[in-house]
Amino acid sequence: MKTIRRILYVIAALFAVLCVFIMVCAFRPDITEKVEAMLYSGRESETAVETAPDAENDTETQFVVSRPEDTAATDTLDYGEENAEAAVEETEAERESGEADEVPEGGNADYIAPDESDIVIPEHVAGRSGYRQVQDDAQQVDDSVAGDIQNRLDLGYTGDGLDFDAVYYPYYAMLDDQGKHIYRQIYANANEIYPSFMPVEEVTSKQLRNIFAAVYNDHPELFWLETAYACKYMRTGQCIEIDLEFNRTTQELDSAKEEFNNQVSMIVTGAQNLPDQYTKERFVHDALLERISYNARAEMNQSAYSALVNGETVCAGYARAFQYILQQLGIPCYYCTGFAGESHAWNIVALDDGYYNVDTTWDDTDGGNYDYFNKTDEDYARSHIRQELSIYLPPCNGQIYRTPEESPETEYDDRRTLAETGLTQEQVFTDMSGYYANCYEQVISNGRGHYTFQNAIQGEQLFEEWQRSYDSEDYRQAYMENAMTEIGAYRCTMALEVEELQDDIYLVTHDVMLTE
Repeated sequence: MKTIRRILYVIAALFAVLCVFIMVCAFRPDITEKVEAMLYSGRESETAVETAPDAENDTETQFVVSRPEDTAATDTLDYGEENAEAAVEETEAERESGEADEVPEGGNADYIAPDESDIVIPEHVAGRSGYRQVQDDAQQVDDSVAGDIQNRLDLGYTGDGLDFDAVYYPYYAMLDDQGKHIYRQIYANANEIYPSFMPVEEVTSKQLRNIFAAVYNDHPELFWLETAYACKYMRTGQCIEIDLEFNRTTQELDSAKEEFNNQVSMIVTGAQNLPDQYTKERFVHDALLERISYNARAEMNQSAYSALVNGETVCAGYARAFQYILQQLGIPCYYCTGFAGESHAWNIVALDDGYYNVDTTWDDTDGGNYDYFNKTDEDYARSHIRQELSIYLPPCNGQIYRTPEESPETEYDDRRTLAETGLTQEQVFTDMSGYYANCYEQVISNGRGHYTFQNAIQGEQLFEEWQRSYDSEDYRQAYMENAMTEIGAYRCTMALEVEELQDDIYLVTHDVMLTE
């Protein structure tokens, strides 16, 4: 009986202690939170996020990532650390102050970052930068808000049918399996303009920043995706909501895509039949320098769209346009970010003997040059420092194509192609009668007034005949006088401009003034 009595005393004492603890917690909620944090701090990776099924996710396989088939330039990439995502850390103090993540030392053992104090920026390129780091707006929420979010949001598009080749998408390869899954989800939702969703895997707000940056760096074709995003996370650090931001092109995205793809196609068409990857690369370099102007205040200047469609951008736009067009030509080209007096972006290109740095922004000075074209890391050591995830990109030690002067002799034609003018081969005339008929139709359709029209003729012999027609004024009787009678015009002033294109084609621009 004494033993039983002692057991009952112990149980009563424990019950009394428990009651006292419950009363203390009732009056001191902060103690409850500390106990909860202690119990759950080691279980973050076990916490499951439950979401209601989404019927839209049944069609994930509709996303197809097209990539060039030519992967002969390189088969493997050396990223140094197996998981670059885990290597970049951020303190809460940095988050509160708005400072960017500090890239750790290490990374790719073959890339040796120069000391920032050794950087010297040439005067003629000083200030030609403009790259903006990824900005994350992370907000901690309490349990009740977290519950509302979990009830309100779904996963959106999970991207489960997608895969990305490391040869063309190196930042994807830097992530672990969970990071890759969230990368595919962010890509798929950005592609479908689906702005808010729950992460498909457990991820902290700190880890999410690198995953988002990996998506952004790999995919210049997502020109509507902004460099900033928002997320909400719980006390444990687990992110439960991702909010993407898009620019104005999403308002008429189909037409914006058409404009963008047309500009890409014109350059790709001019380069695709050139004899080797180096010549294609140089053609694209020159084409961009001819089309783009540096403007620090350009709209959407972190996107390839600003460069290719608007024609005005900063270093980020130059680099992302160069990256995307070379990808379409089967040449691996990466978006590289870092420091060059200011935050800056350039490219790393894979050719048959290795990797090279290319800075089209800095080459677009003094009428265009090759001062920063196909250079090694050693060449860039006095002016460029890789930072952020770019330290894990392959080192640049290629030699064969290091400068145009040292490159193999290749025949290079800097004249525009027919495709770049917007005309097709069917619109090129091979005799004067076809040319005259087309001019007559264009004058009739435009009528009186001041306007321009273009057409193209092919062959040096036909061009000489065309010149004689205007020197002798035979064109008047051939089409102009009849056209003027038809539209009721009695006075004609016309200026002609001729551009010689590739393939022995001549583009003729007619500047016409027809009055009564």
